[in-house]
This record gives sequence, structure tokens and C-alpha cells, in this order.
Amino acid sequence: MSFNNTRHQATKIRFNDEEEEEESSNLDDSIVATEKPIAIDDVSMQDPDVSFVDGCDDDKTSADYYFDSYSHFGIHEEMLKDVVRTKTYQNVIYQNKFLFKDKVVLDVGAGTGILSLFCAKAGAAHVYAVECSHMANMAKEIVESNGYSNVITVLKGKIEETELPVAKVDIIISEWMGYFLLFENMLNSVLYTRDKWLVNDGIVLPDKTSLYLTAIEDAEYKEDKIEFWNNVYGFDMTCIKKQAMGEPLVDTVDQNQIVTNCQKLKTMDISKMVSGDASFTAPFNLVAERDDYIHALVAYFDVSFTKCHKLMGFSTGPRSRATHWKQTVLYLEDVLTICQGEALSGSMTVAPNKKNPRDIDIMIKYSLNGRRCVASRTQHYKMR
Repeated sequence: MSFNNTRHQATKIRFNDEEEEEESSNLDDSIVATEKPIAIDDVSMQDPDVSFVDGCDDDKTSADYYFDSYSHFGIHEEMLKDVVRTKTYQNVIYQNKFLFKDKVVLDVGAGTGILSLFCAKAGAAHVYAVECSHMANMAKEIVESNGYSNVITVLKGKIEETELPVAKVDIIISEWMGYFLLFENMLNSVLYTRDKWLVNDGIVLPDKTSLYLTAIEDAEYKEDKIEFWNNVYGFDMTCIKKQAMGEPLVDTVDQNQIVTNCQKLKTMDISKMVSGDASFTAPFNLVAERDDYIHALVAYFDVSFTKCHKLMGFSTGPRSRATHWKQTVLYLEDVLTICQGEALSGSMTVAPNKKNPRDIDIMIKYSLNGRRCVASRTQHYKMR
């Protein structure tokens, strides 16, 4: 979907049981990184014992197409043109050349080799760029065309099956984040690489990521994407509605749609975590900033490079500049009527799908006990 896929503007609502009408509060325009979201510490990192709904018995999986999809230049064009993403990595490398000077760098999932080129230009002694898709062939040509063949070695293959000509590397750099942060499960490859190739005092870039959750009003879009299936030219197609409800939507959310606070669900330290930490259950308590309706929950993430001279990073939140990751919208079966100060509470469970580990299973339990709405439900989602 295009960044320009503009959603409708949120409507200000004040329920008429208030003694005095007040203007609905608008959330400020500051980016999420400057906010102080509520951090919840009691996050369970055990592999959750949850039975997820598999949906259709479809043999085609994201794992089947994962590497082939990255062979086409179009996906790389989209990522390279994501200025927030690419310029952040460039600034991290160019403004912290002391980290890269005379160091051996391993670029995991190198794609076109852009991060490797940044590292080479910043003074790295050598860069090993590992790419499994056919784009590795283009990366080799790009490296040669730019005169860095003596500094950058492109290796085609899965990182788990690749042997480097060196015993250890000083820095691992990767742009591994997927939609909803964890979709495509490339994080495990980075953790494998860290454990096998990184020196004891080595650096992983980026080294911190956090997943956030908020709630939005989204009546018009939900009507178009979900309720549409109730009556399609006079025919009942609600069986598709059930599937549509269970598949998170990746799209750009207007910040004016946000109804509640934004809460941090999970922070991952890539330099220390283990692969099992990506499966977790985290509680949430989203407090309404105004009277409104809630149609969906929205997840997004931020990325931090804490080893730099000064903290650097970016956010994929609705209040930040758009990225190709956009946000992840999880529609609720209920339309919740919430009043300012009331809380939508519950928990989110996240785990790789057991059949297709590049897919993500999500379970949300939520409840609202408000003046105008009482609701409690468990919903299952699958990103694929």
C-alpha cells in the first residue's frame, strides 16, 4: 500500500451524559520517542501455551516465498526510498566512524549492499555482506561498480549455512525488522549470527527495539474492509469477513484517530536476548484521552542504536514520519464506546506460527467496564 493511502480524519465525540460539554483533547504532534509511554515490567517471556486458529489450510507460506520475494528489485527500491530507515542507518554509520574504523563488519541480509557500502565508506577494514536471495548477484556488481571490491565480500546463501573466512567479526549490522517488528522472523538469524561470529565485546546494530500498542477510532475503514463482506451485491459472504478480521492490516494510521495513550509492550535487547524472548505475553492498560469509539488496536515499534556517540534511532508510530513498515491494525469484533479516563485492559500474546515460523500468531484478550460499554473478548490473529 502506498504511503499516500490517506485514511479519514477522526471525528470528535462527546457523549451527552456529561454534565458539562468540553472539547475533546487532541494528542500532540510530538513523535512517540519523546513521549513517556507506560512500561509494564511483568512480561512473560515463556513460550505461551496458546492454541491459535490456523484459518485456511493453505500450503503456500511466507517461508516458501520469503527469499524469492527479495530477489526482485521493487522491494529493495521501496526500502531504499524509505528515508527514515535508510538515512538513520547512514547517519548512525557516518556520524560514528570511530565504531567502524578498521573493524570487521558482518551485514546480515545485505540486499543491495547499501549498509555494507556505508560501512566501507566509514573506514571498516572489511565487510562481509551475506544475502540469500538472487539480489546477492546484483550486490556484487554494485560493490564492483563503486570500487569497493577490496573491502566488501558478498556471500550468497543463508547465514546459518555460510562459512566466513574469518573466525570472528567486530560488528553485526542488519535491517531485520518486519511488519509488527517480528513478522518474517529474521531476528533469529541475527541472534544466531551474534552467537556464532561476534567477538565478546562486539556490537550489534541496532541493539534495542520496542513494541507499542494503542487504540483507534476507525469506523469508516472498518466498514470498508470488514463489514463489506456482510452484503456483497445482495449475497452473504461473512465467511470471508471472519478471515479478514483475523488478518492484521498493515496501513498508515492518522494520528488523529488515536483514542488512548500509547503503551510499551515489550523491549528487546538484541545484544543479550535469546530467540525464545520473541515469544511473550504482555499486559496492557490503555486509558482513553477523550470520549470516542474504539474499533481497533494498533501496534508499532521503535528502533534504537545505543552504542553511538549519542542515542540514535527511529519510530514507526502514527505520530512519526511514515515508513514502509507503516503500522499494524488489529480490528476488534466489538465496537467499544469509551469515555475519557476509562481503560481498555487486557493482554497480548505473540509467538511464531508453529507450522510456518516466519508467520506470527497473535492473541488479544481485552475487557472494558465503562459507563456506556461493558465488553470482554479473546481474539486470534495471524500475520502471513
